[in-house]
Amino acid sequence: MSNNVNITIDGKVIAASKNESLLKACQAAGINVPSLCYHPELRTEGSCRVCMVEVEGQRTLVPSCVFPISEGMVVKTNSKRVLDARRTVVELLLANHPNDCLTCQKSGNCELQKIAADLNVRKIRFDGEKKALPLDCNNPSLVRDPNKCVLCSRCVRVCQEKQDMHVYGFVNRGFETEVAPPFSQGLDKVDCTYCGQCAIVCPTAAIVEKDDTAKVLAAIADKTKHVVVQTAPAVRVGLGAALGFEEGTIVTGKMVTALKKLGFDRVFDTNFSADLTIMEEGHEFIHRVQNGGKLPMFTSCSPAWVNLVEMQYPDLVEHLSTAKSPQQMFGAVAKTYYAQVAGVDPKDIVSVSIMPCTAKKFEAQRPEFNSSGYQDVDIVLTTRELSRMIKEAGLDFVALENGEFDNPLGTATGAGVIFGTTGGVMEAALRTVVEVLTEKPLANINFTEVRGQTQVKEATLNVAGMDVKIAVVHTLKEARKMLEKVRAGKADYHFIEVMSCPDGCVGGGGQPLYQGKEIRAKRQDAIYVCDENYPIRKSHENPEIKELYAKFLGAPNGEKAHKLLHTHYHAQHRGQ
Repeated sequence: MSNNVNITIDGKVIAASKNESLLKACQAAGINVPSLCYHPELRTEGSCRVCMVEVEGQRTLVPSCVFPISEGMVVKTNSKRVLDARRTVVELLLANHPNDCLTCQKSGNCELQKIAADLNVRKIRFDGEKKALPLDCNNPSLVRDPNKCVLCSRCVRVCQEKQDMHVYGFVNRGFETEVAPPFSQGLDKVDCTYCGQCAIVCPTAAIVEKDDTAKVLAAIADKTKHVVVQTAPAVRVGLGAALGFEEGTIVTGKMVTALKKLGFDRVFDTNFSADLTIMEEGHEFIHRVQNGGKLPMFTSCSPAWVNLVEMQYPDLVEHLSTAKSPQQMFGAVAKTYYAQVAGVDPKDIVSVSIMPCTAKKFEAQRPEFNSSGYQDVDIVLTTRELSRMIKEAGLDFVALENGEFDNPLGTATGAGVIFGTTGGVMEAALRTVVEVLTEKPLANINFTEVRGQTQVKEATLNVAGMDVKIAVVHTLKEARKMLEKVRAGKADYHFIEVMSCPDGCVGGGGQPLYQGKEIRAKRQDAIYVCDENYPIRKSHENPEIKELYAKFLGAPNGEKAHKLLHTHYHAQHRGQ
């Protein structure tokens, strides 16, 4: 029996699946129906009523995001009745909304703003009461402005459905209704991992990343400071979408040029320290396997994931690799090795990172990360913040020529760049670990078993006569399931890669705003194109990494490397 039905939308007969909503049928037919509470990756809510349409035979207008379709249905999406109703809903929302669009951080990217413009809302007939609730900004990563919340519940749903953290919920009733953490506490007082997925789905500026661009501009303007910047792998495949390119466009060279024009003294590549991470983490894994260490070993480069373990699974902290993330390894090396090579006093170095991740802001200020004798990474900007800096400087990003990273911290391999997607850390580690153990070059360095958007990927590989069982998971919801298996003694893996965000860093909380996993797939594909284009694709073959060990660090996992590049995690107790 066919699931397809024929319906008429705005006079056009289309075939649609009877299992989908009317909104999805409209979208599939290329008909734009505005919505605020709807998100393609979250359960439908039907609360905002912006997506209302007229269905023949129905007494009232219906919310298309939750309305089922049936054979012969006749729909009008743009009748006067529909448009008047939508405008009324939007006017009511604006009547209670702060009137600061010109200075709002989301101006130009606000869904409410766009819908109001599309509906030609030029005046508001209602005089609503404005809220004056305090900002939640006492954490380094996110800012919540409840006055700009439209109660769409997207943040509630993404935190529950994708991350299983349940940080947000509805409190109070009627006009006093708010979305807030438990007991209306700040995010710094609850078990928030700062993953930033709430900021990605928020249609307004109710949740945004904490903007640190002014700090960076001040550092660049200070002639006594030597300002260096590192750029994470996922940034080069995400930044272009915010600056005039199609999603998934690789803009590495233009990004480097833009950073130099902004005034950074040196522009380096986090891929370099991703290679360094593989050297340390890979050798740590070998040591654990050969010497009865704690297994399975978890990757530790995703700070929101580390926060989850520390806050809610402190008994499993020893499973985390002690290797610092690439961001933090870079910071430690920049203020020691680079300072020495460049002849710069480390106290004068300002280390900036461009990350796809809001949790990296929290990670950088952790007291553990000062092994250089200083705060290893001083300021973290998200991809979105960098795009705003480029626009602010008046740079024509599309027209920029391609630049090259500076050395000695700018040479990287394909293994470093695939850190930007789920499975990438595992694949990069395998390229090195297998060759170190077998002392033979791999016939095929592409470990496709760990690629793709499947949320849990497993494989067993025979390495030097030993069966090594690995797993790759992404999103904190899946990570929690894996932790429960490990806690119960039911996870017989040797090595587990975890990334906090959907599909890894390409879907990070600081990336340009998007909807739908198709966008992340384009970014993933671009990451693998970058990998294929590198002349060297294994971390242990990076000549600058070899030189770093030969001249400065000694052996991987050696005494000096441990001091600078490793750490120990511990239980977090928020609000105590």
